[in-house]
Amino acid sequence: MPHAPALTRRAVVTAAAVLPLAGASHAAETVERDDLLSVFREKGLTGCFALVDAQTGRRTLVGAARSRQRFVPASTFKIPNSLIAFETGVVRDADEVLPYGGGPVAVPAWGRDMSLREAMPISNVPIFQEVARRVGLARYRDWLARLDYGNRDPGTVVDRFWLDGPLRISALEEAAFNARLGTRALPASQRAQTLVHDIIRIESRGGATLHAKTGWYVQRGQTSIGWWSGWVERSSQIRAFTLNMDMPQMAMAPLRLEIGRNLLARLAIFSL
Repeated sequence: MPHAPALTRRAVVTAAAVLPLAGASHAAETVERDDLLSVFREKGLTGCFALVDAQTGRRTLVGAARSRQRFVPASTFKIPNSLIAFETGVVRDADEVLPYGGGPVAVPAWGRDMSLREAMPISNVPIFQEVARRVGLARYRDWLARLDYGNRDPGTVVDRFWLDGPLRISALEEAAFNARLGTRALPASQRAQTLVHDIIRIESRGGATLHAKTGWYVQRGQTSIGWWSGWVERSSQIRAFTLNMDMPQMAMAPLRLEIGRNLLARLAIFSL
């Protein structure tokens, strides 16, 4: 695998307290790989990518400044939302069928009752809004604080706060959250964390398993943001990642996975 020239790789040692991950009891290294911004530029895009090794706390940042900038998480919040739903008991398990509400839907596939196992891969917004109404704002405030998720703010509209804000999180913070979930180290039951693992599993290849979720934050009057977030497990080693990029048109959605998979391959995390 090609390595970046010495001048484009920069390592910075930071306090481990910033990233309390399993096995990261010593100072964690941060490596900036802005040479890999070329993967975005080749597509005419601006974005970032954060990678966190759950065992060592080592962080690899492509676009370090943007990796620390908070954005509305959009559908990547379906990962913690599912965890909260299982942990609070408002959803029994991954196969409990939930009502979508019967109203008009933006995507035809969303227009029926379904389980979280079915809703997750098609990113069914009405189903997860039903989850949110069951959880309620008081429990979200509690769980967002427990999980240390972004700015921890669910605002006042229970079924829109991850779509419109005020909830915000950075790519680095979300990758760190994924690392804790991937190692089942969050302050939640092993059962709930395992259920989430199951419903966001994408594929296995070459001895590694990919778990991930996409998102698209639509900003009126501003450039919208595309997300891809998850982790790769190989021989019990978890490497968690989050990508976000400017995505003004839904037609650009496939580029989230194309760029993300390219970066995972270049970093020798998951093969193309």
